[in-house]
Amino acid sequence: MDSTTEGPRENDYQAALARGLLPIREVARQTGVNPVTLRAWERRYGLVAPLRTSKGHRLYTADEVARIRLILTWLDRGVAVGQVKGLLTVPSAPSPIGASPWAEQHRYLLDAIGKLAERQLDEGFNTAMALYPPLTVYRQLLHPLLEDLEQRWRVRFGAQVERVFFLSWLRTKLGARIYHNNRQCSGAPILLVNASERTMEPGLWITAWLASSAECNVEVLDGPLPAAELALAVAHIQPRALLLYSSQPIISGQLSRLLNGHPCPCLLAGPVAAIHPDELKPGAILAAGPLDALQALAHLGLMHNR
Repeated sequence: MDSTTEGPRENDYQAALARGLLPIREVARQTGVNPVTLRAWERRYGLVAPLRTSKGHRLYTADEVARIRLILTWLDRGVAVGQVKGLLTVPSAPSPIGASPWAEQHRYLLDAIGKLAERQLDEGFNTAMALYPPLTVYRQLLHPLLEDLEQRWRVRFGAQVERVFFLSWLRTKLGARIYHNNRQCSGAPILLVNASERTMEPGLWITAWLASSAECNVEVLDGPLPAAELALAVAHIQPRALLLYSSQPIISGQLSRLLNGHPCPCLLAGPVAAIHPDELKPGAILAAGPLDALQALAHLGLMHNR
């Protein structure tokens, strides 16, 4: 079928799907690139060229899906989205040498945090999210940003106000996206609980956001709970899995009471996973950070493995 034509007529829509053409929502589910980003890649950069029905619905061939996966490979190497098109015909070429396209965005966000400028912070994050899938934004922008912030917060005057400002913003921003993503999902959620004494654990919210972006229904309780009340929450919510996240040690003896006795799989995530090896049962599911947590959930069959 010539991609320059109108594409299959509307009454041939089901037949087109039967021939292996995929609607944009299914492509988003398979690749992790949301529909808004796919449209931006098409309109602004000409990276993909889906077929169209007579009503304008996009349909993607298997070759286009493979092309999207190749685009993601270049993005994960740090290539800017505007530079990818010229590389798609030479997939074996080495990554371009030069300044990271993320460096300017990184500096922009650091500057916004230093000035407590919420609108600037929003603008920088929204720009990245419009052009890149969540996993790429996390790997290339949020993760390095958090590492730099933790370093400067150790020595910088005003560190506490920066921390509270940024983590409050992050929780609100990701919480809104989780809420929106959850409206597209059904079934029992994955329950993520902050098991530390520190409020606003960024890794907790990032893990929840990335899982929800992969079409997992998630629910977050951002605060430590006694073991008995955690069991009560599990009984009421009936999650598919329980994930406890902490960047701090947990009081001796409390960890086993939090982890054991639940009717669903239980994961321990965050730096705490490396702190209490002697208190964990053999076979305990551990995850050092958000990406490890996603992989563990995928191994349990609880999310799409991309």
